Amino acid sequence: MFGKTSRKFLRNSGPRLFRGGLFLALALGGFSLLAQPKSSSGPHVDLIVVDGGINPAVDDFIRESIARARGGGAKALIIQLDTPGGLLSSTRSIVKEILGAPIPVLVYVAPSGAGAGSAGVFITMAAHIAAMAPGTNIGAAHPVAGSGQEVKGVMGEKIENFTASFSEAIAQKRGRNTEWAIQAVRRSVSITEKEALKKNVIDIVAKDIDDLLKQADGKKVDLDGREQIISLKDVRVERFEMGLKQKIINILSDPNIAYLLLMAGILGIYMEFSHPGVIFPGVAGGICLLLALTSFQLLPINYAGLLLILLGIALLVGEAFLPSFGVLGIGGAISLALGSLLLFDTQSSDLAVDRSIVFTAVGTLSAFMLLIGYLVFKSQKRKPTLGLEGLIGEIGEVRAKLSPAGKVFVHGEYWNAEGEGEVEVGEKVKVVGFDGMRLKVTRLSESESRS
Repeated sequence: MFGKTSRKFLRNSGPRLFRGGLFLALALGGFSLLAQPKSSSGPHVDLIVVDGGINPAVDDFIRESIARARGGGAKALIIQLDTPGGLLSSTRSIVKEILGAPIPVLVYVAPSGAGAGSAGVFITMAAHIAAMAPGTNIGAAHPVAGSGQEVKGVMGEKIENFTASFSEAIAQKRGRNTEWAIQAVRRSVSITEKEALKKNVIDIVAKDIDDLLKQADGKKVDLDGREQIISLKDVRVERFEMGLKQKIINILSDPNIAYLLLMAGILGIYMEFSHPGVIFPGVAGGICLLLALTSFQLLPINYAGLLLILLGIALLVGEAFLPSFGVLGIGGAISLALGSLLLFDTQSSDLAVDRSIVFTAVGTLSAFMLLIGYLVFKSQKRKPTLGLEGLIGEIGEVRAKLSPAGKVFVHGEYWNAEGEGEVEVGEKVKVVGFDGMRLKVTRLSESESRS
């Protein structure tokens, strides 16, 4: 019975099932085609923009871009660069990636008004083709400490010699002006795009990306020891940006952001401890403090500067509770300012916190902490207004004779009370203490009664 029914069902429904299955297969095929990445015809080059300090996020971005350009069959990778400098460790890593890149890398210092300072010099010279836009500059690669001053002594000499040899090696590898590369480090020389082209520091001066591609087309480049002529005629430009993770790391790698997060975190935690139960300042301060510590993992910091900041905070807190007549407060503000200036003062980077941010943050934080401390101190000294403590000093009236115990009417309430000797009904008394739930009172003197 079951077999006959099944055969009959299939005979009647077979054509419809076939048509439905065919429609479903075509639909799924169409969706799969839509889901596939669109492939445009013709050659292309990849373009990324680096605008800001050189840090681990930029290093990761360039490494990822080189790999993506190679995997995507790009003719070349263009790095549009505008940087004042950055971490030496990240710079060395980027230079190594560009020198060993399996595809041509073009570094283009742009737009007009941009510059390749310090770390940017090494990255530009490491490119297979180095280019600059009109109105740009390159140079000033002398190693400095975080706050901008020259590194003195034996350590400074070692760093300068290493950086000079690093710059010379890059210039030799790419056939550029080695003498200028050394002088850019030792004497911090800086030149315009016209001088850079004339002195063989760069290869091209281009007004825009199209002009760069036009001039770079047909040039010979060295890829892993073999010469290759790059063809960039009629290529399309595909622009790529940092991923979310890289953008977050890039933001946290800014010393100004890291410093402001540290100050905000300290202030939030202090407000939570001085006013327990407010919750929001503590939560916000904890998040800011953790983000600041994350920044310190990315940036080289001077631990002496960090200790000075912590000492300054401790002195400012102490000023609120100890009668130092301003000595602790002034010392705390000075310690906080010095620590802030020295926080990123290291030999491995030329990063620094903007001084206007330092002085504004130090002044604001010091004022907030002293104000909160003063308000807390004042509230602790204020006479209680609630509970039994709040009744001390209040004037009441005897409603049941005190001999010595009785009842008094104080602050709108009846209380059991105990006085010194007998006090008649209707007399005024003053609350001087309490024992459990019983008030201790004393008869008002004549002067207090008249007042």
